[in-house]
Amino acid sequence: MRTGRKWGLAGAVSAVALVMSAAPASAQQTPDTAELLKLVKQQAKQLAELQARLDKLEAQQQQTASAASAPAPSPVPQTAQQTQQAAVDAQVQNAIQDSKSSELASLQAQVAQLAANNKRGVDVRWRNGGPEFRSSNGFFTFRPRGDFMLDFSTTSGSRYDDRNLTGTEVRDIRLGAQGNVGKVGYKVDIGFEDNSVHVKEAYISYDFFKSGPRAAELFLGQKLEDRSIDGSTTKRRLPFMERNAASAVGAPDIGYFNLGPQFKLYGPTWHVSVSFSGDSIGNGGDYSDSYAVFGRAHWNPIKGQGGFVHVGLWGWAERLAADADSINEVPHLVQHFNDNIRVSATRIDGTVGDHAWGGELGGVFHNLYAFGEYANRYISATDDPSAHQVGYSVYGGWFITGERPGFSTRSGIWGTTKVNDPVTDGGHGAISLNGRYDKYDFTDSPRGGWGDSWTLGVNWYLNNWARLMLNYVHWRTDNHVGSYKGRDTGDSIGVRSQISF
Repeated sequence: MRTGRKWGLAGAVSAVALVMSAAPASAQQTPDTAELLKLVKQQAKQLAELQARLDKLEAQQQQTASAASAPAPSPVPQTAQQTQQAAVDAQVQNAIQDSKSSELASLQAQVAQLAANNKRGVDVRWRNGGPEFRSSNGFFTFRPRGDFMLDFSTTSGSRYDDRNLTGTEVRDIRLGAQGNVGKVGYKVDIGFEDNSVHVKEAYISYDFFKSGPRAAELFLGQKLEDRSIDGSTTKRRLPFMERNAASAVGAPDIGYFNLGPQFKLYGPTWHVSVSFSGDSIGNGGDYSDSYAVFGRAHWNPIKGQGGFVHVGLWGWAERLAADADSINEVPHLVQHFNDNIRVSATRIDGTVGDHAWGGELGGVFHNLYAFGEYANRYISATDDPSAHQVGYSVYGGWFITGERPGFSTRSGIWGTTKVNDPVTDGGHGAISLNGRYDKYDFTDSPRGGWGDSWTLGVNWYLNNWARLMLNYVHWRTDNHVGSYKGRDTGDSIGVRSQISF
């Protein structure tokens, strides 16, 4: 029994020594490594001291046992006083032995407690520009999140002076957190834009299973809807400064972030999602919610080391509440700062419902990507004629520094681009050249307009969480209502600095 305990303690000491040997390498990666290293050294010192004390006690016990097993000498006649003294010595020896046994048990309990504390320790990692706090067994995680996007925009060439604007804006600031408790996950994102505060995402999730080639997740709360490639991707990961035409035209009246359940099922080369959503958290409660049912699926018929082919299909149907009795779509055509360059679909009154569907096709080959997206929306109304709206986009890019585009084959959306040679490590970062064509067609309505744009962009990824963006947009509009009627054209340049963690 003592031998097993001794080897168990030796194993604990070896484990601590192994952590100490690995600590200098990790110290260059996390800001809290010095504190962790100090704690590990203290525990190692305590374990070493306890080991020495245990060794000493066990040696004394072995000596006692040896003495007890030695042949007893021939009895010598003792006086009464000697007999009494021998009894006293025996009681003292038994008391000492009991004390040693008690101390040994106490030391063993302390060693067990130290080992347990070490197993329940907190691991701090640096991921995507921010710290992640994780229990050593991965059961608990917590990671703060944040986005900061600062834009500059200038427009020239329009025949309307009010469209030739130059200025800056904070495109988006977000603060939040995400993590998990076992299979239960959570995420909260608060956005600050347009001089107002919005809850972007606030949900809990549950992972049904992760083993094998399939996985399933259930989300409850407010979340970005799964609808088209650009429509399902957060702004922090889009290859262009603004979402494309298919995403804008194919958006429901309740918007991009909605409150309700969403279920996703993933396979090795596909995913399927279904959700039921009402209005966002910002609904004041004066009217019933509008609500919509969403569905999306994607498939990679070809997937290998060199790249993949992506095919996707999505659709939704929306029932409008009493306060949503009219729809007036006027999507941005250029950077968000310039509110005057929009395409007017004209106002449709008496709306009772709408639905839309869309398709996706494209893929990635090494450091190249190309995609096309299409959206078709139908709006039903009683006061005005029902309307049919169309938007489509074709876009592609090339990472001239060799990186692979950050596109997730698991979810069918844009993900994080992994930079091979970050600027923060003395490298040159990653550079991509991008191009896109967008078309907005609202001419099915009697006073509906149209617009299109060509965008050329350059993205410089300093590392995995910071980048600079430059977009040049040549645009055209032909609106039949509003302040800027008739054909107009111009050029807009946008610059963005972005940090996301």
